[in-house]
Amino acid sequence: MVERCDVLAVGPHPDDVELGCGGTLARLARGGLRVGILDLTAGELGTRGDVTVRAREAQHAARALGVSWRSCLALPDGGITASDPAQLHEVVAALRSAAPRVLLLPHPDDPHPDHGEAAGLLRRASFFSGLARFLPELGPAHRPNLLLAYPGARQLLQPSLVVDISAHVGAKREALAAHASQFEPDAGAATHLASGHFLAAVEGRDRACGNLIGCEFGEGLTVIGALAAGEVAWLLGGSR
Repeated sequence: MVERCDVLAVGPHPDDVELGCGGTLARLARGGLRVGILDLTAGELGTRGDVTVRAREAQHAARALGVSWRSCLALPDGGITASDPAQLHEVVAALRSAAPRVLLLPHPDDPHPDHGEAAGLLRRASFFSGLARFLPELGPAHRPNLLLAYPGARQLLQPSLVVDISAHVGAKREALAAHASQFEPDAGAATHLASGHFLAAVEGRDRACGNLIGCEFGEGLTVIGALAAGEVAWLLGGSR
């Protein structure tokens, strides 16, 4: 169920937000903000795990991060399409129900096809959600004040904002460990995700981002549109 929240992080598949911005979500949740996670798909095309297993893992990961809720729209894995009216309507309905002040979404240049399409879908939905005459039956118009894009797991960014997650890297590790079907080497067929060096590379990127601002671990984000300084101050002002 999609509920109201201050910050909404949307991932194409279970585990995407943990990889890209899990430490940031843990920091914000522990700072007192109401944080929600919305998975667009159940990840049914994944080589390992199934829908039931991945849904259970996703909820365990959400608890590790301390977020208020996690839900799934069950859009087709491998079939996210930014121009699909039905998918647009579903995402607009979710945004209006959650009414987040800040939206975290995949970076538009993420090389994974579903991720790039999800970025386009979310940007379109964020705009149309704010139009009162666009399908008013989906709920009151609402548009997030700040859009922040997180990187895909195999993507390097020149971030416009780096969040210090040094105090929350343990929560991020625990959340990723919850997705054992994807990352645990002995949990199934050999894959790149379960190689061990995949998660090490993600953590290495967090160390490199942290180095940019003089801390141990950081998550790099890119601002979509103009950066509203007051929104960033509100977002991070009460969290450490």
